[in-house]
Amino acid sequence: MLSQFMVLFGFFALVLVSIFWINKAVRMFDRLIGDGQPAWVFLEFTALTLPGVIGVILPIAAFAATVYVTNRLSTESELTVMQATGYSPWRLMRPVIVFGILIALMMSLLTHFLIPSSLSQLRLRQDEVSQNITAKLLTEGEFLHPAPGITFYIRDITPDGELHNVFMSDRRDTENTMTYTSNRAYLIQDPEGGTKLLMVDGLAQNVRRDGNRLFTTHFNDFSYDISALIASEATSLDKVTFAHTLDMARDPQAVAERTLSTVSQVIFELNNRFSQPLLCIVAAMIGFASLLLGGFSRFGVWRQILLAFTLLILVKLVESRVSGLVLIHADLWPLMYLPAALGALITAVLLRLAARPAFGRRLRDRFRRRPLPELEDGTA
Repeated sequence: MLSQFMVLFGFFALVLVSIFWINKAVRMFDRLIGDGQPAWVFLEFTALTLPGVIGVILPIAAFAATVYVTNRLSTESELTVMQATGYSPWRLMRPVIVFGILIALMMSLLTHFLIPSSLSQLRLRQDEVSQNITAKLLTEGEFLHPAPGITFYIRDITPDGELHNVFMSDRRDTENTMTYTSNRAYLIQDPEGGTKLLMVDGLAQNVRRDGNRLFTTHFNDFSYDISALIASEATSLDKVTFAHTLDMARDPQAVAERTLSTVSQVIFELNNRFSQPLLCIVAAMIGFASLLLGGFSRFGVWRQILLAFTLLILVKLVESRVSGLVLIHADLWPLMYLPAALGALITAVLLRLAARPAFGRRLRDRFRRRPLPELEDGTA
């Protein structure tokens, strides 16, 4: 059973990761390529988002693999044969628990190491790319807006890097609007830092709102510092999600001060990294235990599968609720493990019912055969 779980888990994980990853990659492709970034930057960015996508997919893939394998064993009567040979539901649960622990170890590796490192590196690369002026401006045939109030246009770019028919409008000062046009221009690096746009054979137009006057100036060459066009606030490269688990466990107050966040957010992030792997085990156990209630049936176990989905949604709803409480009150951090405890309790109840099928049938019959209420004349 364990080998079948792992094979199907690999299949579902590959399919789901591909779907989620492609969806993210398409949006990122439009943004990066639209900003003039090369293809290798797109590949690097999508690779850095992969650990986060896998972290979202692992519990879903574990649940899907468990339900699929258990359903196949049930329809092929293999579960019935194993139970007839004396295997109790508790004994059948052992490979499922081992499977869940293996997935939990993978999830722990992601939550504690790979995801924080990849997110930190991704934010660093995004900050570096945002400072790449050449990539932002060297796009021919399009009106670009690198900053509020700035419009930039290039008709075409020669292989030698010469810009033809350049237009730039600076409307940041509403009382004093500047428009520059030139036949040729070049982007040059300033030895003292920054980037300058050297325009040749052009025209500068200045519109002043006081009196609605227009001033024009023809120039042979003119340099314009465009470094400030894309100046933005410094990107924070130190967030709670980037912090190391040991740092948060040792001194959450120091991590909160360094990342400009609250202690509750640090406590939540720390315990979330430990609770998420436990949910992988819970997802596998609920999927297996729910399908044990069905036994063999020619019509399949679709009701048990629906029950498994419902129970898993219930656990996720509880997780969402307690997460909000912990983010407000750090002292309530033990509630982060309530969804896993609830999932374990649900699994125990399902296994108990599977071990005593007669009790389950009597319970169903009791609800189905409730006596009808008597009328006043004594009839039912």
